[in-house]
Amino acid sequence: MRDRIKRLLEEALPLVDLEADFLLGELDSLGVTTILMLLSEEYGVALDSTDATPRNFRSLDSLAEMVRRKLGA
Repeated sequence: MRDRIKRLLEEALPLVDLEADFLLGELDSLGVTTILMLLSEEYGVALDSTDATPRNFRSLDSLAEMVRRKLGA
């Protein structure tokens, strides 16, 4: 899942360092919104601004974990 998310985000946000130590620090509000929208569409889960937390946006792994939690809910 992590690799799939990485490929998806690389296309949409080519200037963002997706391997940064703290991904949220690399993003502006449009970047965060783009990620939430893309992951919601790709995985068919409901994501909104309340999901844009430092915990969820720490890394690609934490984004993947957020999606897994949503899929299991």
